[in-house]
Amino acid sequence: MAEKKPVAKRPVAKKPVAKPKVSAALQLAQVAARAADEKQGTNITVLNVGDVLAITELFVVATASNSRQVGAIQSEVSHKVREKLGRSPLRSEGTVEQQWVLIDYGDVVIHIFAQEARDFYEIERLYFDVPVMTWGLGD
Repeated sequence: MAEKKPVAKRPVAKKPVAKPKVSAALQLAQVAARAADEKQGTNITVLNVGDVLAITELFVVATASNSRQVGAIQSEVSHKVREKLGRSPLRSEGTVEQQWVLIDYGDVVIHIFAQEARDFYEIERLYFDVPVMTWGLGD
């Protein structure tokens, strides 16, 4: 009877675990939300409005304590999105009054409210039934 020689085992290559793909819209929303947070925006929320609005996929909503801060957040959001993603807004509204600034990127619309305007319009109440997306680094 022939003696069996031990067979050397080949190392099995492990397949890398695929990270879930983040859509371009969610990536933009996360960059915008983080930029608003860096400028001390508060009550920052990302709403998935794509199923109820045909014109956009996500809203980013942030609050500023005063009109000056609204402008600072608007500037930072535009700068960070351009720097990180190479995108510019299609249009902006409310930049003169700086009580409610809207920055429209098509698939994502950023709303930056002065505190009084956010309290008055209660935008989340209009979209209470849409999913809220995570945007923070630790989320």
